[in-house]
Amino acid sequence: MKSLFFKKNAPVAIEQKLPSLALCLLMDFIGYASFTVPFFGEFLDIIWAPISAFIFWRIFGGTKGLFGGVFNFIEELMPGLDFIPTFTIMWLIQYFKKEKAPIQVKAI
Repeated sequence: MKSLFFKKNAPVAIEQKLPSLALCLLMDFIGYASFTVPFFGEFLDIIWAPISAFIFWRIFGGTKGLFGGVFNFIEELMPGLDFIPTFTIMWLIQYFKKEKAPIQVKAI
């Protein structure tokens, strides 16, 4: 009876799925598209920067998503820095940092 009320809760590891590379490339392309409109494009960045930062945070989540979103926000607001592919860079970091399953070797 006591075990029904006083269970020890084991920590649950929630693995967040990696977003698609196509989505990250699309988001970087949208951010880069403001370069195509001279002078007016920088004003579009004022609108795009908070939207992009929020999407970045929602896609990658956690502290990495938060710091990346802040960096993305600053990068989009600063004139001339739109060429930095922040979404794709974060995707590459997440992809290559994933833990690979260990290889099991049988003894002879």
